[in-house]
Amino acid sequence: MAMNDHTLLVEGEADRGFFEVLCRSLELEARVEVAPPRRFGAGRDTKQAAFNILPMLLEDLVDREDGRLAVVVDADNHAHGGGFLRTIEQFSNKVEDYGYRCSNPNRTPPEGSIFHHDDGLNDLGLWVMPNNADEGMLEHWLAQCLLAEEQPWFDHASRVLDELPFDPKFKPLHRPKAEVATWLAWQERPGEGLYNALDAGLIDKEKPLYRALADWLERIFPEPGLSD
Repeated sequence: MAMNDHTLLVEGEADRGFFEVLCRSLELEARVEVAPPRRFGAGRDTKQAAFNILPMLLEDLVDREDGRLAVVVDADNHAHGGGFLRTIEQFSNKVEDYGYRCSNPNRTPPEGSIFHHDDGLNDLGLWVMPNNADEGMLEHWLAQCLLAEEQPWFDHASRVLDELPFDPKFKPLHRPKAEVATWLAWQERPGEGLYNALDAGLIDKEKPLYRALADWLERIFPEPGLSD
């Protein structure tokens, strides 16, 4: 399936819901489609699936005069085949074949990676959760962007997991997901997804990490008529 003119590719449905709310809060939702790999025919929604469909999306992108694409994936854990450096290397190898080169290849960019095109097409964006440097995932980003009054609740959720009287069923690398899910379960609307952290106003929009992500999105998807 063809991509929208302006597409934000994410790993899965939980991420899609979160970024749809974030794009709406930034007034980007009217021109940006947030989509996981299955939207484009992939068999499942994962980081690897997102990377696997990149060639198809890039072929579509280079045929458009004003197409824009950004990708958000988790760094995950180096011990499990992930990590920031491995993730950005894998992405760079995919996009270089289509004329895209990283604008800052020799440093880790806390503001998100920007890839310029040899022929002057619109920039391609990559954000590696949580902060374009450390191992982790979207849940780590959330934990670093909480309102101050939410921190005691989140800390208590973490202690609850520490004090379980039996071994947890989730894998250790998924603990951040369990912490965020537990914290969200104590909000006014328990059972909601990650998007509720934004919908319910639980995120501090003045935190540097929030502003960095918001600024990156607004740079990749500027208002019509504005230059980069």
